[in-house]
Amino acid sequence: MAPPHLMTLADLSVAQINRLLAHSAHLKRLSQPVLKPNATTTQLPSNSLQHKSIALLFSKRSTRTRVSAETAASLLGGRALFLGKEDIQLGVNESASDTAKVIGSMCQGIFARVGEHEEIEELARHSPVPVLNALSSLWHPTQIMADLLTLHEHAHLFSGSSSSKGSTPEGLPALRPLTIAWVGDSSNVLHDMLVTYPRLGHKLRVGTPSNPKYHAPGAVWDKVKEVNCDKGIFWTDDPREAVKGADVVVTDTWISMGQEHEKAQRLKDFDGFQVTEKLCKEGGANPDWKFLHCLPRKEHEVDDEVFHGPRSLVFPEAENRKWTIMAMFDQLFGHWKL
Repeated sequence: MAPPHLMTLADLSVAQINRLLAHSAHLKRLSQPVLKPNATTTQLPSNSLQHKSIALLFSKRSTRTRVSAETAASLLGGRALFLGKEDIQLGVNESASDTAKVIGSMCQGIFARVGEHEEIEELARHSPVPVLNALSSLWHPTQIMADLLTLHEHAHLFSGSSSSKGSTPEGLPALRPLTIAWVGDSSNVLHDMLVTYPRLGHKLRVGTPSNPKYHAPGAVWDKVKEVNCDKGIFWTDDPREAVKGADVVVTDTWISMGQEHEKAQRLKDFDGFQVTEKLCKEGGANPDWKFLHCLPRKEHEVDDEVFHGPRSLVFPEAENRKWTIMAMFDQLFGHWKL
């Protein structure tokens, strides 16, 4: 049996995405009592990783992804083995294919945070165990799963959505179709939004600078069209136009790791793209709009008023990295299915 891999949410059907979200919420409910001080129960929500080790193959530094993965594996009865770029031979004098074969013979899953997307594809081609994309140059599926869980949990904050609307067939709080605005660079976070939100009934409005280097790469747009999402996306170089009617405004770093030498030019190109109350009011965002950011955040991306204010859902969003990664570990590494 060939191992299943997950590179992007485009690899999953809508039903699979919703099942994973529901499973994330379920594991969260079961786990929280175990983690409280003086907990009266110590029973883990699942033992699917008992006696199993998950390799965290990280070539980039990480806070949320690493902590989420290590704590999630522990709650599933397993062990996460952190393998940073200074720890192993990969990229020094050992190939990705040999590394995948060796690690896959000793661990039961590989959670890989890499540079170029081709690196994780090479790992998956040669790994005898499932490979889950923790981040690559093109995709960031675990981030969008966390964002979706956060939106469902806060469905009551969006006008027209309330607890009286009931739940989805999978048991999640019902979420009305939203208008979600992206203001910033065309990053791996946006790319997984592009192949996911339109399929779930949400409208996506994207604002990036006019320079083509800030637009989605061809490989990403090909995948967008493959999953029939292209007609649900509006793209502009005017950030005010992007936030028109937005229920949720999202941004990310303008300067990714490895782009530090471009900082001066990028700050110039993104002038006017900072998420502020003024921008969203002038652009006509929904009066009750909320804010998401994958973190870490720089003030030039979003000002303090928004980031630390009542519109911000960034810290529940950060915590939900753990529960959605836990669900993906449980299913992909523990059961070889999604």
